[in-house]
Amino acid sequence: MPYYHWFELTHAALSPYRAAADVARVYFKSPMNPLSSTPVGKTIAASCEMFERMTRRYGKPEWGLDTTMVDGEPVPVRIQSVWERPFCRLLHFEREFADVERRDPKVLLVAPMSGHYATLLRGTVETLLPNHDIYITDWEDARVVPLAAGTFDLDDYIDYVIEMLHALGGDTHVIAVCQPSVPAFAAVSRMEAANDPDVPLSMILMGGPIDTRSNPTAVNKLAHDKDIGWFKRNVITQVPFPHAGFMRQVYPGFLQVSGFMTMNLDRHVDAHRELYMHMVRGDGDSAAKHKEFYDEYMAVMDLTAEFYLQTVETVFIKHALPLGTMTHRGIPVDPSKIRNVALMTVEGEKDDITGGGQTEAAHRLASELAADKRQHYVQPGVGHYGVFNGSRFRKEIAPRIAAFMRANERRDEAAATKSAASKSVEGKSVESKSAAIKSPSQQLIETFGTKGIDIRPGAEPEGSAAEGGAAEAGAARRAFLSAPQGTPDDLTRISGVGPRLSQLLNEAGVWHFWQLAGFTDAELKELDARLPHYKGRAARDKWVAQASRLADKQTVPAAAG
Repeated sequence: MPYYHWFELTHAALSPYRAAADVARVYFKSPMNPLSSTPVGKTIAASCEMFERMTRRYGKPEWGLDTTMVDGEPVPVRIQSVWERPFCRLLHFEREFADVERRDPKVLLVAPMSGHYATLLRGTVETLLPNHDIYITDWEDARVVPLAAGTFDLDDYIDYVIEMLHALGGDTHVIAVCQPSVPAFAAVSRMEAANDPDVPLSMILMGGPIDTRSNPTAVNKLAHDKDIGWFKRNVITQVPFPHAGFMRQVYPGFLQVSGFMTMNLDRHVDAHRELYMHMVRGDGDSAAKHKEFYDEYMAVMDLTAEFYLQTVETVFIKHALPLGTMTHRGIPVDPSKIRNVALMTVEGEKDDITGGGQTEAAHRLASELAADKRQHYVQPGVGHYGVFNGSRFRKEIAPRIAAFMRANERRDEAAATKSAASKSVEGKSVESKSAAIKSPSQQLIETFGTKGIDIRPGAEPEGSAAEGGAAEAGAARRAFLSAPQGTPDDLTRISGVGPRLSQLLNEAGVWHFWQLAGFTDAELKELDARLPHYKGRAARDKWVAQASRLADKQTVPAAAG
């Protein structure tokens, strides 16, 4: 019988004893019980609680971020899913300001898929949230994903990151914490090689194993000393019934947390001994801090076998990324193609999981990136978790990251914007280096072909006249212009519009704030049709309202006839 089945059987067998221990804990802690205030009662209650905590299954923790403080005022936070796939959701921490429009840096926070849930980065989100628009990857427990949903490997992970960047647009900053540094770095490399318009403005890699040959840790040495067959034989098993992922091959969470704890077993034993003594003495504050940490630490998820094995082989055994042999869907991953995305790396001085220099190696690989777009920082006195959580992260690391993103909030594409406003765009398909990642002009041409719209400046839009008669054609001409009327507005001042999307809007016939400010629902649908890869973006980011405010002090020119 596979050990996952033994684990489930043991957990089920202990259920009655766990329930009895919980009842005894409540009984001996009840103020109605005279023994509750005696050393005997406190000892029994603490022992029962320790037994219950050590035998329970810890569920996915809650975020608990209902508000954030912005400029000294509490602001409600609404967490909603804005993008979903079988193995991941993209969560948006939407700050609900009252009649205030903020243009804060948009951040895609790529959480580790290495055993813990995304809530492990709760402190990271909480620190950045007041002054940033936060999106985070919420990875799904493979145990609850049915076999019918298919497989998920490292290539799929990279695909997910690219798809999320497409959904968010080119005015996004990426922060990858620990394990996702490799797939995020690979995704940006692929996008840059394909001249993707939605490459992020900056990329911050924190404690990530880019090159594990540098200062190898115990984790690195274990992976390097074993062949991939050893991992298949010893850590891969099937999800048992009755879980939704029944029969799926996984690296189970209970094995992962066992590995985490045995790396520093004496530290965890001492911590639990201290928790027991705190509960006996009635030191509620110290006990609560311990419980909060271990409620998060012990909540683990299963990983798909194909993702885990491919990651181990690619990152830790073959060192494929630094050696230049890593591929994505059969196409080489070449970090030297990174020229536009600013790169910051962060390491902890005492990191015993990702050794010093492993993350910094990204700068060596991104060899063509300009010096003014690079930054490396080593935080003294912190270990692996201190890189993205805790007081030193809040006081020393986070401000540096925020300053780096602010410094790279606008990409220097003045030449490209000027060219888009003054030169004709050829009405033919430009072959992309990747079939999966299209250039902006190619997206429009492949969507509409030689009919529908003509994206060359000087050509009038045709689709509305063909479908709805002269009245609709006139409305379309007023909403969409073949060329700017005077000096085009800087559309990147609209939150959600980056330099590349601004160029696409120009090609689609939008040049001025007053145009967007007057858009009707029908015209927004027309805009979605002209920008199919950004469908719904205008409504979601409230472009019309933003453009209206920006156009308030401008004189609206006469509508084009």
